Amino acid sequence: MAVGILGKKLGMTQIFDEQGNVVPVTVIKAGPCYVIQKKVKEKEGYNAIQVGFDEILKKKNVNKPMSGHFKKAGVPPLRFIKEFRLDDEELNLFEVGKVYGVDIFQAGTYVDVTGTSKGKGFQGVVKRHGFSGAPASRGTHEYFRHGGSIGQNMTPGRTMKGKKMPGHMGAERVTVQNLKVVEVKPELNVIIVKGAVPGPNNGYVIVRKSKKKYGLKT
Repeated sequence: MAVGILGKKLGMTQIFDEQGNVVPVTVIKAGPCYVIQKKVKEKEGYNAIQVGFDEILKKKNVNKPMSGHFKKAGVPPLRFIKEFRLDDEELNLFEVGKVYGVDIFQAGTYVDVTGTSKGKGFQGVVKRHGFSGAPASRGTHEYFRHGGSIGQNMTPGRTMKGKKMPGHMGAERVTVQNLKVVEVKPELNVIIVKGAVPGPNNGYVIVRKSKKKYGLKT
């Protein structure tokens, strides 16, 4: 299925495989996810389900429009909401109010994980783009980490779009592909994947079946 699951990155640890090798893994609390709304091609122009995760315990923190939206679906107020586009056959497998969890994944398969990377604030070109910097001798003064020339005076007479310059770094949507599922624990709503996933601990993530290795199992 093209449907994925919403979750929260709990952190990284390491486990030992059958050969005794150390494997770095990320633990993700995924689900339970609630189906809040079904969107169909005839009405909205595309097929999708709207899914929510992470229940909001204090009802006063939910505004009236969203409170009514959740009440109509018969689900509790949820903090993290996303959509998954599905074809007609897959859409029929889900109904509003349905709950599903990590058991849609199996150990040994591959997933793509999307999250928001850690914010680094305003950074210079050396950290942000990997510039080498200027020579630290031979008369260089106060120019060690500068970016150098950014254009010409006459032609084109402006700085071109996309020029690598200092600026805000991180806090971007990032997808890491082809992470192997090491273990699935439905009773704990936990999925363990090999490698690192974007974002800080307790950051929200979206876990989907891999586009490039869909159906493969090792």
